[in-house]
Amino acid sequence: MIEKLEAIKVRYEDIQTQMNDPSVMADMKRYIKLSKDYKELQPIMEAFELYKNILANLDHARDILYNEKDEEFRAMAKEELAVLTGDKEKLEEEIRVMLVPADPEDRKNAVVEIRAGTGGDEASIFAGDLFRMYNKYCENRRWKVDLVDFTEGTMGGFKEIIFDVSGENVYGQLKYESGVHRVQRVPQTETQGRVHTSAATVAVLPEADEFDVEIKTADIRKDTFCSSGPGGQSVNTTYSAIRLTHIPSGIVVSCQDEKSQIKNYEKALKVLRTRLYELEHQKYLDEISKKRKTMVSTGDRSAKIRTYNYPQSRVTDHRINMTLYNLPTILDGEVQPLIDALQLAENAERLKEAGNE
Repeated sequence: MIEKLEAIKVRYEDIQTQMNDPSVMADMKRYIKLSKDYKELQPIMEAFELYKNILANLDHARDILYNEKDEEFRAMAKEELAVLTGDKEKLEEEIRVMLVPADPEDRKNAVVEIRAGTGGDEASIFAGDLFRMYNKYCENRRWKVDLVDFTEGTMGGFKEIIFDVSGENVYGQLKYESGVHRVQRVPQTETQGRVHTSAATVAVLPEADEFDVEIKTADIRKDTFCSSGPGGQSVNTTYSAIRLTHIPSGIVVSCQDEKSQIKNYEKALKVLRTRLYELEHQKYLDEISKKRKTMVSTGDRSAKIRTYNYPQSRVTDHRINMTLYNLPTILDGEVQPLIDALQLAENAERLKEAGNE
């Protein structure tokens, strides 16, 4: 472990040197990448310094225990040795997780798409509930949410809603939400009081920046149309909504959230870039799913990942067989306990995978 950490320290110091080089500072693309790498290695370096400090203190405590004649000093050294040994083992476990190569996508912002599935109007209402849940979760984490496009359901909620989330390590947290979410409850549209099952699909994509995907202007067809839904005077009167069609792939993206056509164009272009990037990213996710048995972050959108049962106030994540009986709290944005458990399960898989290599 020490050898690995020393090698990382050399890399860390090399990045530091490069970042102070004027020629590197002039190359914005290279400088941004180095800054991200530097920030990613910082926690490992901090843990390494702490680890070296613990090792030095352990040597000092052993030296007192073996060479000191004063029994009081020896008793103190023995007590310190026990505490430091526990700290060392705990820190070693944390460092092992840190040393497993991180998913480079985790640091990215995310584009989230929620679509109503089986269940008609009730599925649209549930899609709206999921959007509110994620919106609250993002608020709690001080992440910024930007609506891109939506189609409202006839009885409320959304048939489809797409939004950007920007902040610190957004994709690394939200990626666990990709898949089919089921709800079991008495629908607002049900007169007999029977429990129905409806579903909505959540797709979380790592947002691609302009360095990841280059799109030729000649490959895009741009159409403008009137916005629909709530939005004030500009709705149905100005052609501010944008529809972009990427001719080579056939991907179509719309954005009508902003009153400004330019802002809608920028948002739509961001989503288009992300969708194109996703085609390549999916190959990477497929490779992960071949190696691991868990469904934690394979990105398989057809996989049923979670059930929200209203009569029992129960939420079950089927990937890790975790059940919580606090449905209202979770729907109010407290999703972190589920994400933490999924992250823990994935880290265990990654450690196992690294140990077998």
